[in-house]
Amino acid sequence: MINLDGVSSFAKGGNRRCYVSPINPKRCLKVLHENLLDKLKENSAWYKRLGKNAGLDDNLRERDAYNQRAISSPINSSVWNHLAKWYGMVETNLGPASETELILNDGEIAETLETYLFREGLTPEIQEALKTFETWLRTHLVLTKNIIPHNVVIKKENGSLILVIIDGLGCKSFIPLPKYSRFFARIYVERRIKLMWSRIHWDLGGRIGDWK
Repeated sequence: MINLDGVSSFAKGGNRRCYVSPINPKRCLKVLHENLLDKLKENSAWYKRLGKNAGLDDNLRERDAYNQRAISSPINSSVWNHLAKWYGMVETNLGPASETELILNDGEIAETLETYLFREGLTPEIQEALKTFETWLRTHLVLTKNIIPHNVVIKKENGSLILVIIDGLGCKSFIPLPKYSRFFARIYVERRIKLMWSRIHWDLGGRIGDWK
């Protein structure tokens, strides 16, 4: 069991906190907020409250998302060019954690695309990085939820900026046809790319109205 006493989280989302692993500083441990599953279950529809907590657990959903066909059976290793690696579930004193690759730049935790955009805007360098990222999505058909800038970080490599997904994998479709059909996966990925740009322009435009 990994002891996280005295370790401060470096990021916090709606459902999880992120910690640098005290055992391996190149790995991130994502732990659910305390009592989160019970709270989510209480606020869920009655038919969801009858089921197990697994359907509400972001760590287990992340595990399932990493098992999708595009990632678990890649044609080549380039599927990892824009995706943080996943190492499995580990036990901590704060509860089970999803252990993923921690993206670093010169030993520092990589900043999010959101942080970069708010500071620099759509620079030529980040536009080129986004173009490369789109090509990767279309090539590998990696299924994601809506691609939100705070779920993507910027890795610096050989003078270039590389976008890396650190959260938000999975399929949002109520009927998950993209999981089983490349035809529907292509349609699904194009929709995610369109929404990604919609979100970026919404963020940079002052977040007025609805971004979808």
